[in-house]
Amino acid sequence: MVRKIITLGDETLRKISKPMPKFDLRLWLLLRDMADTMYKAEGVGLAAPQVGILRRVVVIDVGKGLIELVNPEIIATEGEQAGPEGCLSVPGRQGHVVRPNKVTVRAQDRKGKSFEITGEGLLARALCHEIDHLDGIVYVDKMDHEIFPEEEE
Repeated sequence: MVRKIITLGDETLRKISKPMPKFDLRLWLLLRDMADTMYKAEGVGLAAPQVGILRRVVVIDVGKGLIELVNPEIIATEGEQAGPEGCLSVPGRQGHVVRPNKVTVRAQDRKGKSFEITGEGLLARALCHEIDHLDGIVYVDKMDHEIFPEEEE
């Protein structure tokens, strides 16, 4: 089921999400709905607060398959990258954001099993961006400046 994505201005985006305590059908349905919503909106990531659920749940797909993260935390970062970033909750806008180039995250899967994932480049950016959402942070809080598309004549 595709859910409504809330946008900047909704106070839910500024709240800190609580850990997901149960790995049950409700979580599985949330993960499915979040993936459906992300794909329909043509995004590369979606955090539960973006669909109004204040839980530490994230889905990401940078073109290499769906990644589901429950209760994720960044445990290591390396390097730096800077570039354009957008967000499904900030439609029609982009900002120039500096992020780590390599990130390692510890999380749980849909069954509660712990695992680690390391991402570089776009995946590292997506991991940081989505985990920020769980702490009430939106990319506009971190951007150096807004990027405006070139005006067409």
